[in-house]
Amino acid sequence: MNQLYSAFTLFVSLLVEAMPFLLFGVLLSSSLIIFLDEGKLITLLPTNPILGSIVGSFFGFCFPVCECGNIPVARRFLLQGLPTSVAISFLLAAPTINPVVLWSTYVAFRGQPEIFWLRIIFSLTIAISLGCLFSFQKDSRPLLKSSLAKRISVLLNQKLEAKLKSDIPQSLPEFSLLQSGSFILGQSGQTIKMDDSLLKMENQKQKKEALSRKLNLFLDNVTQELRDLGGILVLGSAIAASIQVFIPREIILNIGQDTITSIIAMMVLASVVSICSTVDSFFVLSFSSTFTTASLVAFLVFGPMIDIKAMGLMLSIFKPRMILYLMVIIAQLTFIFTLSYSYFF
Repeated sequence: MNQLYSAFTLFVSLLVEAMPFLLFGVLLSSSLIIFLDEGKLITLLPTNPILGSIVGSFFGFCFPVCECGNIPVARRFLLQGLPTSVAISFLLAAPTINPVVLWSTYVAFRGQPEIFWLRIIFSLTIAISLGCLFSFQKDSRPLLKSSLAKRISVLLNQKLEAKLKSDIPQSLPEFSLLQSGSFILGQSGQTIKMDDSLLKMENQKQKKEALSRKLNLFLDNVTQELRDLGGILVLGSAIAASIQVFIPREIILNIGQDTITSIIAMMVLASVVSICSTVDSFFVLSFSSTFTTASLVAFLVFGPMIDIKAMGLMLSIFKPRMILYLMVIIAQLTFIFTLSYSYFF
């Protein structure tokens, strides 16, 4: 009974910790409808896979969200046609490469600046590498959820139709002047003098109608994403809390007796505890006296990219096998980088 109570308490604490960031991410992604033309932003991205992955990795500075909030932002961009490779780079780098997390890491490890820099270098390297790797997948639809894949199919069809229309020579439109001077044709068929005041009224009316439509889209998008992602977050938090309570943490910590096993232990611990990247530096600081620098860096790099909550939220974007690919590749790269540091430095 005590274990059930502890599991419920931990579940609520995880939910309370993650929900504000999820809400912030949803509001941020929905506000893009009003304040940003995602289509134009996407067209400005470099077409080169490496440059695109680098730009995607630094999106976190523009959209400072943790692993709970970057999912709705990335999904919003994917719905607008963002390349999957750039979205993957953003998903993996944004939880670490953003001002809030960088500041908290610096404050926590002020006496060990190498941890701060290693976290940045390893996180960026992994995010860019994964983005470049999946850029070779020309058709990303088999990796995405069916709803996203259908949306991308629609975008591709629209681009194809636009290209076909641009290739067909268009005849010049025929028109005739009503009469000399600045006039427009009214609804009743009568000519109306077009002056500045009339133009301003028409422009203001159009702007109000456009703003009203955008606000309605904003509210609809917030409701839809909270309903979709909120349920997944609840399920992921419940699983994470259950594992933490019913699988003693000592089992994980006791295997961290040497360089290799300590790195593996901290990576497993990071995925199990599912702590937010904004505060994970202070959590892992308590292990600094018993674990190596490499293992602490492994916790800080692997956790924000792949933990139980993040994997649950990723199911709203990717198919399970895609998440499995990401988990295996990220785990291997994190292990190789941190192990290499422990041996060469």
